[in-house]
Amino acid sequence: MRKLSYEEIFNTRPKVDELAKQERFPMYCLVENVRSLYNVGSIFRTSDAIRLNKLYLTGYTGFPPRREIEKTALGSTESVPWEHFKQTDSAIRELKKSNVKLIALEHTSESVPYNKFDYGFPVCLMLGNEVDGLSEETIAEADYSVEIPMFGLKQSLNVSVAYGVVMFHILQTYLQKTSID
Repeated sequence: MRKLSYEEIFNTRPKVDELAKQERFPMYCLVENVRSLYNVGSIFRTSDAIRLNKLYLTGYTGFPPRREIEKTALGSTESVPWEHFKQTDSAIRELKKSNVKLIALEHTSESVPYNKFDYGFPVCLMLGNEVDGLSEETIAEADYSVEIPMFGLKQSLNVSVAYGVVMFHILQTYLQKTSID
């Protein structure tokens, strides 16, 4: 075994124009009031990795072009379809109009472990502020709620880390249900 060089790995990846022609997976993400531009950049990078259909940045969540976002996004702001909405409810209306199921990644009275939930597609994972999570209004619009079981002192992971954990699970669920590799 040997470590692959950057060039070997890079040559296996699609170019931005090629990626634009590929079908995207029926997964969306809504990000509400996330303060850290580095978290936003990391969410972009994960969104690229899973070929997210669209990223909805809402409220005071930062959006490109921003140097801090690019520092962690590493160019994925060019490969991920995204839109900014000042009001979260406007993005929610657009998603509901397209019959996308809204799943809050939040501790609620009805949340279930993310890996025990039966995901249907299309689906949108909703993420909230690093301290306060999703707003009560946004939670009220959710169809379901999932959470990541925690076994230490802290009740949650960093928002961008939590997004990666749950969305890769959702992607694997989709690929298994559709037998796509």
